[in-house]
Amino acid sequence: MRAVVTGQIGVDKKPFLDDVAELAGQRGQTMDLFHLGNMMYEEATDVSPGRILDLPLSRLTTLRRAAFRDVINATTPESEHENIIVNTHATFRWRHGLFSAYDFDLMQKLQANMFICLVDNVEVVHQRLHQEHVIDATLKDCMVWREEEILATELLAQAMGCHKNFYILSRGRLNDNIETCVRLVTRPDMKKVYPSFPMSHVVDMPDVLAEIDQFRAELAEHFITFDPGDVDEKLLLDRSILAAKEGKDFIEVEPHTFGGREDADPIRVSVREVLDIAGDIDGQIYMRDFKLIDQADMIVSLVPELEGGIPGLSSGVERELQHAFEHTKEVYVVWKPKKAPSPFITETATRIFSSVEEALAFFEEQGMFPQRDLFGH
Repeated sequence: MRAVVTGQIGVDKKPFLDDVAELAGQRGQTMDLFHLGNMMYEEATDVSPGRILDLPLSRLTTLRRAAFRDVINATTPESEHENIIVNTHATFRWRHGLFSAYDFDLMQKLQANMFICLVDNVEVVHQRLHQEHVIDATLKDCMVWREEEILATELLAQAMGCHKNFYILSRGRLNDNIETCVRLVTRPDMKKVYPSFPMSHVVDMPDVLAEIDQFRAELAEHFITFDPGDVDEKLLLDRSILAAKEGKDFIEVEPHTFGGREDADPIRVSVREVLDIAGDIDGQIYMRDFKLIDQADMIVSLVPELEGGIPGLSSGVERELQHAFEHTKEVYVVWKPKKAPSPFITETATRIFSSVEEALAFFEEQGMFPQRDLFGH
């Protein structure tokens, strides 16, 4: 595949994609990676690190076009590149305002056939952005930029005739999503799954959370999964609302809780800034999760049994199942409660299972699991 990977500044795509290329190489897959930003700096030796976006737009465009031509020249059909990834951006929201970060004529010459927009939790993006650049951007700015980046990448994919090969992918649980990205680029025919499960109202139930995590891990082992839990600012908002009631101005967030690295320092987040984006958080969760369902082949939902035999069926899960059904996706439900599911579940589900093991056995019988490669993956 010829994949273009976009994402706002602060997502830190370079180390993520370096790991993707390395893992692909370990699997015997040839993958050539081009970091367009690095190539532009190589062209502009007089520009200080982190300052290239401060250049006049005319020079920035000239540098970008020169670097992109180098990518095109290095990846001609005759060069027999098995898989390539071009790390770039779709938009920039900088001191010049909002502007495009690609040239359509050169994108046509590249003949990309996959577009991936990489995303991450807003407070982590905000932290990285200010660590690496001299700029004053709020959480709201980062939320708006993410939405613009997703939309611009999707429109570019449509213009290139690749609307079915446009994906939103989270950095999320880092190792899992490195695997997901490798599979997307090198094994795009693998079944793509949206795991559905209750989130916010089971956050204080460790046994249920452990069951959900096991469910997510089992699906990620056998499929390409687009996991809604990999970017979830709802918990950030809930904590900020509680902090505001307690009169606190800041909360500390453990980065690995929201898709960062385990060894990262806690992030100090302004409670007021989080409350200012409450509507954006809810709106983007609603939009993004439906898009993740749209880019999957099927939805697999886990409905755990809560205390008292109550089904762990949130309104979000019900809405996801309905959306998947209405968009003609395969709908599979693992129903754990003893109480029978309602017609709103039974009438929209392709099949209902009593356990994750039963579901996985069915998927294997139906030939949904991929063939193992020479390296056992």
